[in-house]
Amino acid sequence: MNGPADLARRVAAGEAVLFPTDTLPALACRPEAASLIWRLKQRPADKPLILMGADLPQLIAVLAVPWQEAWLEQARCSWPGAVTLVLPVTGALTDHLHPGGTSLGLRVPACEPARELLRLTGPLATTSANRSGQPPATTAAEAALQFPGLALLEPQPWPPGSGQASTVLAWRGEERSDDPWAVLRAGVLPAPGAGGA
Repeated sequence: MNGPADLARRVAAGEAVLFPTDTLPALACRPEAASLIWRLKQRPADKPLILMGADLPQLIAVLAVPWQEAWLEQARCSWPGAVTLVLPVTGALTDHLHPGGTSLGLRVPACEPARELLRLTGPLATTSANRSGQPPATTAAEAALQFPGLALLEPQPWPPGSGQASTVLAWRGEERSDDPWAVLRAGVLPAPGAGGA
């Protein structure tokens, strides 16, 4: 049985794994092994991955960059939840998840089994559990059909997600005092604390 500790060991060994979130099931691995996800998904490497963490302090610690107060306010308002924040962060993690990019998408899911796993593994490179161009999986069974060789988090059945992708908010700067956040994707929830794009 692949409980959180077993799955964490698989992740540490360089494997990709599947687990539930509050939106869609996730395909995940260590950030250093992110190329594995693009290969499994048959997805172009210019489509960035999301760094998913157990909580805000974990993400702050691993990024090791100063967080603007506005970022912290939005994160506290949005997480845990179905909101991905895209911040202007560069460094090793961005190099792994967004090669050649100057920003990184971050999320803390409102799904306790996912957060339990992430507490053990540390933040992971994640994306929806589907091959590129295919509809996203919405259940453990659908995820297993698309990626039959990967371990799934137990126990099952997984708590149901929304079936929709997260809302994506990108920081565009304090100079946009009317609304410093751009809505890149309107997902399952209205973007808390953010106006129109």
